[in-house]
Amino acid sequence: MTIHKEGYKTIAICAFVFALLNLGSFYFISFDEPWLSWLIFLISLALLLFIISFFRVPSRKLTVNDNCIVCPADGKVVVIEEITDEEYFHARRIQVSIFMSPANVHRNVNAIGGEVIYSQYHRGKYLVAWNPKSSTENERHSIVIKGNRGEVLVKQIAGALAKRIVNYLSVGQSIKQSEEMGFIKFGSRVDTLLPPDAKVKVELNQAVQGGVTVLAEW
Repeated sequence: MTIHKEGYKTIAICAFVFALLNLGSFYFISFDEPWLSWLIFLISLALLLFIISFFRVPSRKLTVNDNCIVCPADGKVVVIEEITDEEYFHARRIQVSIFMSPANVHRNVNAIGGEVIYSQYHRGKYLVAWNPKSSTENERHSIVIKGNRGEVLVKQIAGALAKRIVNYLSVGQSIKQSEEMGFIKFGSRVDTLLPPDAKVKVELNQAVQGGVTVLAEW
């Protein structure tokens, strides 16, 4: 397991606060109230470890298969439905949404390999991620990848806690399946818009892993 580069600054700040807090506790509280000093240490250590866990990148055997579309994020499948996409395709598509809790891995990966043909950042609200309107009204970044078998749109969507979306792809870039696409700080939601004839391989409430679990087949 490694720590994602997006976490370096946040973890450094939290570690600095942790050190200051516990030094102050040691000098001003520990002599009279040692139990309180220990309590402060344990709570602040738990919070620091939790922050570090936000930015973990576990070692995994990734799925690379031209016949498959992989999950772009870790989390739980909360939506599988047919919709009319108004952003890019302007046609019917199957939407599969993955909710990322604060406990999930927050790195996002490419659902398929191919060429990035669309990249658009949208300003918006910060509705809770399970609100259906979050797909179209929240801050989000949309990417369309054109592969050998078709095109897939992936949306990184901000939520009530996630206030920063990072996307590393650009139009014209050639990318590989399951490699890193971006990062959403502190969880939220990732939508994948599939062709209407795609065969969905996940179920509602299923826990999935980005770059590992097969989301659908062409």
